[in-house]
Amino acid sequence: MVDLNLSARLPDEISDYSETDIRKAIELLFFAYRDFTSGPDNVLAEYGYGRAHHRVIHFVGRNPGITVQQLLGILRITKQSLSRVLGSLVRDGYVEQRQGKRDRRMRHLHLTDQGVALEAACSAPQRDRVREAFEEAGPEAVKGYAAVLRALVDPDDRSDVFSLVEDG
Repeated sequence: MVDLNLSARLPDEISDYSETDIRKAIELLFFAYRDFTSGPDNVLAEYGYGRAHHRVIHFVGRNPGITVQQLLGILRITKQSLSRVLGSLVRDGYVEQRQGKRDRRMRHLHLTDQGVALEAACSAPQRDRVREAFEEAGPEAVKGYAAVLRALVDPDDRSDVFSLVEDG
């Protein structure tokens, strides 16, 4: 089994990070993501949905009126993939598409009441998990965690991502 006790060996200087330290951090990220997504995965499975559905309802819920093009830019998936996922969410009554007022070709996405409830059911276990982790780790660790996540975002995308995150 892999020794995941990374915090016991974290160096003070960034230049001191070994390949082993980096690998352990990557593995911890995989395990954390697995557990972070398990709650929503269980909820979504009841509906026959997957993680792509969760990402769509999350970003539509956080950005009411978002266009399909904007959502494609955020998710970085193909139009075909989004069409399949969005189509099922629309057919099942979780997302509605509204025609643009200025440009009738634009489709603006909104969660229905049913979609709001599904988004809340999916995000609740994640909020609880993050809240508990923050409380366990403490304020300084939370600041460090945020700094690491920000640094992981591609430099070319940071201003867009940070403005999206900060606006909510």
